[in-house]
Amino acid sequence: MPFKSQAQRRKFAELLVKGEISPETFEEWNRETGSAKLPERVAPKKTAAVKKKKKASAPRRTSSRKSARKASRKQSK
Repeated sequence: MPFKSQAQRRKFAELLVKGEISPETFEEWNRETGSAKLPERVAPKKTAAVKKKKKASAPRRTSSRKSARKASRKQSK
């Protein structure tokens, strides 16, 4: 797999010096990259925006409920 950026190439060289990867792995990646002009850093891919769904709202109270409450209050007095 070839390197994607100069920063990645530097990181692999650092891992090679520390002994965390083998020289064969580094050479393989370097060979596959070749002499390509690499960017300093690669930005992450932008993801598609997800559309938000509107929540279903509770049904609104009607005036008939209010008038029913008033009538029941008058009867209880």
